[in-house]
Amino acid sequence: MSEQPNDDRTVYRVVLNDEEQYSIWWAARELPAGWREEGTTGTREECLARISEIWTDLRPLSLRRRMAEAVTA
Repeated sequence: MSEQPNDDRTVYRVVLNDEEQYSIWWAARELPAGWREEGTTGTREECLARISEIWTDLRPLSLRRRMAEAVTA
């Protein structure tokens, strides 16, 4: 997405993919393939703040699983 002006009134939603990587997407647009809603909608800033709260481990899910399996093996 391109930079939006500070007076942006667009409603966004928090989305994530199968690797549990988060992003924001326009609420009025259909989600792209491979992405699903997280449940949060709001301003760009609100959605980015939510992502900052919940996306604390930036490693893709597949990597986290492989690392967990290596520990238990």
